[in-house]
This record gives sequence, C-alpha cells and structure tokens, in this order.
Amino acid sequence: MPVSQPSQSFSAHPPEKVREFDVIVIGSGIGGLVTATQLAAKGARTIVLESYIIPGGSAGYFDRDGYRFDVGASMIFGFGQQGTTNLLTRALQAVNVTLETIADPVQIHYHLPDGLEVQVHKSYENFLQELTEKFPQEAEGIRKFYGECWQVFNCLNAIELLSLEELGYLMRVFFQHPLACLGLVKYLPLNAGDIARRYIKDPILLKFIDIECYCWSVVPAELTPMINAGMVFSDRHYGGINYPKGGVGQIAQKLVEGLEKSGGKIQYKAKVARIVTERGKAVGVELITGEIIKARRIVSNATRWDTFEKLLPAEAMPSSEKKWQSRYQKSPSFLSLHLGVKAAVFPQETACHHILLESWEQMEVAGGTIFVSIPTLLDPSLAPEGHHIVHAFTPSWMQAWEGLSGEEYEEKKEAAAGEVIEKLEKIFPGLEAGLDYMEVGTARSHRRFLGREDGTYGPIPRRKLLGLLGMPFNRTAISGLYCVGDSTFPGQGLNAVAFSGFACAHRIAVDLGFC
Repeated sequence: MPVSQPSQSFSAHPPEKVREFDVIVIGSGIGGLVTATQLAAKGARTIVLESYIIPGGSAGYFDRDGYRFDVGASMIFGFGQQGTTNLLTRALQAVNVTLETIADPVQIHYHLPDGLEVQVHKSYENFLQELTEKFPQEAEGIRKFYGECWQVFNCLNAIELLSLEELGYLMRVFFQHPLACLGLVKYLPLNAGDIARRYIKDPILLKFIDIECYCWSVVPAELTPMINAGMVFSDRHYGGINYPKGGVGQIAQKLVEGLEKSGGKIQYKAKVARIVTERGKAVGVELITGEIIKARRIVSNATRWDTFEKLLPAEAMPSSEKKWQSRYQKSPSFLSLHLGVKAAVFPQETACHHILLESWEQMEVAGGTIFVSIPTLLDPSLAPEGHHIVHAFTPSWMQAWEGLSGEEYEEKKEAAAGEVIEKLEKIFPGLEAGLDYMEVGTARSHRRFLGREDGTYGPIPRRKLLGLLGMPFNRTAISGLYCVGDSTFPGQGLNAVAFSGFACAHRIAVDLGFC
C-alpha cells in the first residue's frame, strides 16, 4: 500500500470526467481489502487504489528463481471454522470465495537463553504440560494466567465483531451478550503483564510471557493489551494457525477476486499523492498522474503517520492525531532474509515457526530476537523440489540504513545477513552450506515497497498505557475520512486488521445508509 508525498508535477492532461464512487480505499492491505469487500457486498460503489502491481501490502508475495516468498509473517490466525473470531474465513465467505489452508500443529518453537526450549502446540493441554514441565513450581500460575486469556477470548468469540463506534451495534450486542460485554470492559484497560504478575513469580517464566507477547506485538507483556493477548494466546489453540495453500499472498488475491465479483474495483499502479478536502471534509484523492477521483467517503489503509503527514498537510494535523502520536511511536522495521535452502538441512520433525533469542536483555534490540518461518514445511509447492524457503527476520531501525552510499549499503546488508545466518546455524547446522538463494531486505526496502513510514511494522506504546483504551477507532477528526489497519483498534496482525476492516466497513455502511 505505498503512498507518496504530494507532488506538484502532475500530468498536464488529466481525464476530462471525474470518476465518482461511494468509497475510495487507499491501499490494498488486508484491512483495506476487508473494508472494501464488506462495502461492495452491501452494494456500495467501491474502488481500491493500490500503488504496487499486486495487492496485499505486508501480506503480499514475490517470486524468485522458482521460490514464492511471503513478504511478511507466515503465522496466520483467523482461518478457524467456528465462533466469530475467524475473521479471515468470514471475510472471504462474505464475497463468496474460499481459500484452502493447511493446519500447523505447532505455533512456535522457542529457542531461548540457557537452553530453554518450548513448543506451543495446537493442543492447549499439550502446551500447558510442556511449559509446566519446564516450570513445575508455577503449575497453578501457568494455568491461571492462560485461563484468564481464555476468558477474554470467550467474550470476544461470543459476539459479532463490528464497529465499537456504532451505538446501535453496541446496544444490540449488550442485550444479546451482557456478560461477554462486561467481561471485555473489564479487560479493556489491562495489559498482559498486569495479569501475568498476579499469578506468576518466577522471573524466567515472566520473561517467557514477555517473548510470547513480543513475537507478535513487538513489545513486552507490560505494554501488550490483554484483549490482544487473550485473542492470540487462545485462538492458536481454538481456531489454530492455518497457512494458506499457495502462500500468504493468496489471501489478498482471493479478497480481490471477491471484491470484483461483488461489483467493486481495484486499480493498480495508482499512487495517491494527496487526499482532497473541501471545507474541511475529505471528498476525494489526487493521484500522482493528476487524476482526481471523488467519493462520499475516503478510507486510508496507510499508517497514520503517512496519512496525516504525507497524504494531508502535516501542518494541519488535527489535535487528536498529535495526541495519538504523543502516546504511540513507530515500532522498528525488520532486516529480512529470504532464503532458499536445501531440504536436507532440516530434520524431519522441524516446526514451521521458530523464535531464537540468545539473551533476555537483547530481546528488544536490533538483531536480538530472530523470527523464522519455513512455510514449505506446510506447502512444499512454494519452492523447487528438494528445497525449503526460510524467511528469517529481526528488528532493525531505519537510522541504521540511512546516509550510506550504494556500495556501503550492499556491504552492510551482506554483513548483517551473515550475522543472522551465523546465529541460525546454532539451531539449523549446515544452513549456510545449504544456501541456494538469498535476498535481503531492510527498513529501506519496507519503506520503498510497502509505503510505510520508516518501514515500521506498526505503532507501539511510548509508555505503559491502559490496555487498548488509547487506540483510535476508524473515524478521524476529518469529516469523511476513515483509517483502517494496524494503527487503528485493535492493532497489529492479520486477524486484528481484518477486525479493523469489518469495523470500518460497518461504520461507513451505517453512515451511508447501506445497513
């Protein structure tokens, strides 16, 4: 979902007739596509504007030498077949498309300091048993902490997840599920660390809870909202981790197929230069070609930084956005290694997803935590026969990659990749010798191809906040403009941004009279 700063050198020959729609969605990330498909299915004239040549943003893909690489993470929630939290399944069903998935029996295999290894099994009881064997003195605390996560999840899973900004919806779900709603209100201002410390005293086990949170929220438990933790720590056992056959990029491809079936449109290579406003209201967008497209409602699937500092004049930023920026900051980007490796390197029982951390003190520093996905263990069709894909990534900040000459940049990439591979050799001996292909991406790559300010993964709290209470919903201070994606409630992750998309579409549908 790349975006750019407004430019003054547009085409001198824009189209004579201005195209008009009910809704324009800027960017085809999963949040944007869910918003668009939901609205198109309700009859709204909807167009998605994507600056790249394929949809998906961070959930996209690219092909190299017979390998199909996922751009981002391969650990996918939301494809369960029951309850209401299976939001990716529901999003596809809403536009009459389906996607085959492959169940992952282990969410993560942790390789942690001092030889601590834990596998998070699909089976909840198997996971608790393995963790309790490592920390027998904390058996009761382990069960109580993860039990509270289930309480949160059961509240979420009892209600239809739509816009919390829409009073009619709130009244309806409260009367239908009063206990579930009260339960969510109880947990809304809490963080996972608050709950963990109620039941757990062992400092290493508390650090394990930190890495459990960090691997998807990019912050420790103290800063991770309990609502999000409850969803992740329970849904991995309830709906499970399910990998899309054909790669993560298939999610966006299928949503686009459903969008077009429902009468919506998507336009590629359509980079938005600015959001057009009239008398303080968002009424359209201007592309870098100079074309202006009008709509009754505008949805930005860009980050809030890109939306309010690039697509709109930064000097006119609403006070509510300034307040949000005082609470949240940009998370790091990632150094990403996309590798093709001989299959013989990996033992038969190797899990798909791994976390490698050599020192607890290094968890949040650049290069400290290494995330590993080997999706071809689930779908071998993504790589040439006899080979596997390895996607290894680790936190990295934009500052480390700026001010370099082309030669310096390539040398630094090679050195950084070498350090990651050296660490991976400790859990996958022979990996370097088995390399068949390698491509390295940096924060600059994420900024260039994904259009995300500083290549950021998303917003993280600047300090301890009251759970999710500080995270904004979809409407903004600018009339007619909505935001969707990871810088809106409930935050980061494909299932979370799908939730944001459902909520955004519902709010707009009510505003425009489509429901």
